[in-house]
Amino acid sequence: MSAHLFTLIAQVRTRILRSHGERAASLVEYALLLALIAMVCVAAVSTLGTATSNSFNSAANLL
Repeated sequence: MSAHLFTLIAQVRTRILRSHGERAASLVEYALLLALIAMVCVAAVSTLGTATSNSFNSAANLL
């Protein structure tokens, strides 16, 4: 999946470079990077939230 994502980013960057120059390409790269970081954060919080909820439920059941 990551190889496909990097290929997509390269294609988008190439198209933007042809039409708007280096500054616009940098902006798009930062936006894509920010979107990727946001997706990773959401996945991490979701996973940690589930694990934390399970831990609290186990502790509550023991009481």
